[in-house]
Order: sequence, then structure tokens, then C-alpha cells
Amino acid sequence: MGNTSSMLTQYDIEEVQQHCNNAFSQQEIVSLYERFCQLDRNGGGFVSGEEFLSVPEFAVNPLSQRLLTMLDGLNFKEFVAFLSAFSPRATVQQKIEFIFKVYDSDGNGKVTFNDMLDVLHDLTGQFISEQQREQVLTKVLEEAGYTKESLLVMSDFVKILGSSGLKMEVEVPVD
Repeated sequence: MGNTSSMLTQYDIEEVQQHCNNAFSQQEIVSLYERFCQLDRNGGGFVSGEEFLSVPEFAVNPLSQRLLTMLDGLNFKEFVAFLSAFSPRATVQQKIEFIFKVYDSDGNGKVTFNDMLDVLHDLTGQFISEQQREQVLTKVLEEAGYTKESLLVMSDFVKILGSSGLKMEVEVPVD
């Protein structure tokens, strides 16, 4: 499975399926493999950030630069595991863990007020002032029982997302 020019065996498909907690069917994994091979232009078995940016929908995503740090250099199994958070079969917990990783840009297991402001800035651009972003974020944190000084770990993040009434339904088309 390391070389993208080879075909997936049934064993490979089942192994990837297990690795992504059955978020994708076997046929979806085959489709994802075909897409992975298209992205892996040099056939090295890994997809670079530059190759991901060749996908127009990805390049225009306001969070693309944050996502690139998570994506750069993934092999096929890691690529499918990354995409599994977007599957309709992924659990809410898996989706929240993915979102937490997007906010936790330095990977230290904690999300700060500034981390959240940075993501909010990426998402809103010039449409909202910095002061408005800070006010909104401060209010959301206060409603969940936190302050601007709080360092949020995963369980805190789950609590905040739950208190905001967020419904997580994001899907990735595989064809």
C-alpha cells in the first residue's frame, strides 16, 4: 500500500476500514484510493501540502492553511483517517476531536482564547471586526462557564460545543 501505483488488496481495504473505525464502506475506500492516487502526482505514497492545494475546493477553504499542517505528508491510511471525521458514519466524538485539532494549532492539547480567535478570524475575514469577534467568543465562553484566560482541553471543548447547541453534520463526497 506504500506505493500508490499498486492496487489495493482486500486485506488493505479491510485494514484501512478498521483504521478509520468503519467510517467508510469498502467501495468508498476504493474511491478514496483512486482520488489519493490522483493527488499523489509523483507516486511516492504520500500527499504533500502543495498537492492538496491543487484541489480548488480545498485551496479556497478559509481554514486550508490550518488543515495543511494536519495533511502534509499523509499516506493513504492516514488520509482516510483524516477524512473519516467528515463521514456521516463518524461519531460526534470523532468530529469534535477533529475540530479540537483544528483549533489546537500547536498540538499541545490545549486551546486558548487566541487559538479560537485565530480560527474565528480565518472563518470571518474582514466581515467582522476584531472587537466583535472577541465579544462573541467571550460570550460563548462565559455561557459555558469559562473565561478568556481558560486553557481548554478536549473535555472543556466538548462542553462548550454542547452548550452552544452545535449540530455536527458535515460530509465528504467520495466520488
